[in-house]
Amino acid sequence: MQTIAFNPSFDRYNSLSDAECEERIRAARATLGKKAVLLCHHYQRADVYQHADLTGDSLKLSRLAAQAESDYIVFCGVHFMAEVADIMSKPNQIAILPDLAAGCSMADMANLAKVTRAWRELGEVLGEDPANQVTPVTYINSAADLKAFCGERGGIVCTSSNARTIAEWAFARRPKVLFFPDQHLGRWTGHQLGMPLTDMVVWDPDLEYGGLTPEQIKNAKILLWKGHCSVHQMFQKSHIDAFRAKHPDGIVIAHPECNFEVCAASDHVGSTEHIVKTIKEAPKGTRWLVGTELNLVERLAREVAPDDKIVQFMATTICMCSTMQRIDPQHLAWTLENLVEGKVVNRISVPAHEAELARLALDRMLAVS
Repeated sequence: MQTIAFNPSFDRYNSLSDAECEERIRAARATLGKKAVLLCHHYQRADVYQHADLTGDSLKLSRLAAQAESDYIVFCGVHFMAEVADIMSKPNQIAILPDLAAGCSMADMANLAKVTRAWRELGEVLGEDPANQVTPVTYINSAADLKAFCGERGGIVCTSSNARTIAEWAFARRPKVLFFPDQHLGRWTGHQLGMPLTDMVVWDPDLEYGGLTPEQIKNAKILLWKGHCSVHQMFQKSHIDAFRAKHPDGIVIAHPECNFEVCAASDHVGSTEHIVKTIKEAPKGTRWLVGTELNLVERLAREVAPDDKIVQFMATTICMCSTMQRIDPQHLAWTLENLVEGKVVNRISVPAHEAELARLALDRMLAVS
């Protein structure tokens, strides 16, 4: 949930060119100084990313938000990231999302009503409080109220960087995990733990009892929410096969939000931070096929080109995080110039009780990681 101080004057920013916005952004930032810090996710578009003070994947940015000292945390990412910034920052700090339309389709695939219903149905099948057997684990790509749900029930948050560590923590406490909202990250994580695919079942929230039989629920170790990333589902094993046929010495690296077949056929699987680090540290002259968001891949290709490394995008069609693209130079200029004038637009504010419970789940994650 957000509290919005809305300024209708944004309309006049729509007509500004990107070059005009860039000049105004730099001027506003110079005026604000250390009062405002800009956090940018790796998937952010280049014309906004260039202004970042701090960059990273979800785990790194969670830590940075908790350590920030500025009055204003301007998050160039998507809604759930700004919520995390608000939860993890100090009470006097203000988290801002330049465009409230910057959401996450994956996060929208799980909501509190459906997760609460699933939890109740698990209790009916298991014949007891599900918290005795099931640890709820939410991917950081989820709303604050789902993080609070996990915090209240002894659950935890994970990112693509630490999912395996978090799963080990969860299984050390209870025999089952309810993993939402991304089934692919959950499945790959179970595979990393040596778990057969038959021990993982997909819970369809639109069907009674997830579309599963009581026996399937009782026998499962991981209940995978039927959710996915619209970007990473575009990558297919056929893309890898074509690349290997043409470049036998090429190396394939993919994000664990990709489907299982893509991850299994890749040489490396990891978070955006892991992808960047692996390719930057690789020997000169290597060729890479990368299965993650286009903005990151193109930026990485430019950065490693001086080392004669070739970085190729895995899909044959353009595939980027369209919602994160909504944060453009126009919205960033509008946000910063309002701050210069003492006005806060698009503040993200998580209700205190919800934030307290969500922070429990996030603090568990940071302690385990």
